[in-house]
Amino acid sequence: MPSPAPAWRRALRAIVLWFDTGAAPAGDGDPDRIDWLRVLPFIGLHLACLGVFWVGFSWFAFWTAVALYAARMFAITGFYHRYFSHKAFRTSRPVQFAFAVVGAASVQRGPLWWAAHHRHHHRHADTDLDVHSPRHGFWRSHMGWFLTPRGFRTDFDAIKDLVRFPELRLLDRFDILVPVLLAMGLYALGSWLESAHPGLGTNGPQLLVWGFFVSTIVLFHVTVTINSLSHRWGSRRFATRDDSRNNALLALLTFGEGWHNNHHHYPGSARQGFAWWELDLTYLGLRAMALLGLVSDLRPVPAALRTARREAA
Repeated sequence: MPSPAPAWRRALRAIVLWFDTGAAPAGDGDPDRIDWLRVLPFIGLHLACLGVFWVGFSWFAFWTAVALYAARMFAITGFYHRYFSHKAFRTSRPVQFAFAVVGAASVQRGPLWWAAHHRHHHRHADTDLDVHSPRHGFWRSHMGWFLTPRGFRTDFDAIKDLVRFPELRLLDRFDILVPVLLAMGLYALGSWLESAHPGLGTNGPQLLVWGFFVSTIVLFHVTVTINSLSHRWGSRRFATRDDSRNNALLALLTFGEGWHNNHHHYPGSARQGFAWWELDLTYLGLRAMALLGLVSDLRPVPAALRTARREAA
């Protein structure tokens, strides 16, 4: 058994991988341990939210945070999830790339990594091979799983339909680039508004903290509740082979992803709120894009599957 690399080499490798996820081979040791060196930027994102106590509050900064939450949540749910992971509709290559960029701004890694892990989840949902099943514990399913060497890896065999796009591979490899550009843009915008429109009461540091750090961390934790909470709390309309639940509150916060038992019953649908009263904001957004000709062939739920395999009372 090979001896572990010296500490300085592991630290250097972790730093390089902050910027280029394809720059070094997989590390040694336990693949399910938390790699604290590599996840320091993730910890820093959380700590930076404390900056609200220094930068103060303005309605402009608040609504910027809300707008960026909404735009990036739609990119994650509509494209990272329903398009890249499940091919629930069709779109052009420019639109595909544009929403991959918006999704990458969420600091939830690149579209290839995201889709590969999600497809693995559906193949092994709530089994020992499902790395973010809450059967392994709440915190492990909520965020511990992707802080490990196993979680960092991308199974390219699972996404052969996506790896043929060099722009997606580039976005995936340098997944820190878009978030950094967004953060810099927010700081520059806030600095300009401070002098050009002082009545808005904002500035560079404030717009950076609220628009990037706070918005990103709220977006992240709401997104991953679908792993940690939607397999524990809610109702089960269908007798799926996993623990998925429908949860109306999570569906509202995640723009429709909380209808998770529906989704596991038929993952290929562009719509996750099967009933008329199950609000699915992502699906409504995709319908609007279809009217504009930006997406097409939204896959429906087959009528026979709407009532099949009902969960026993």
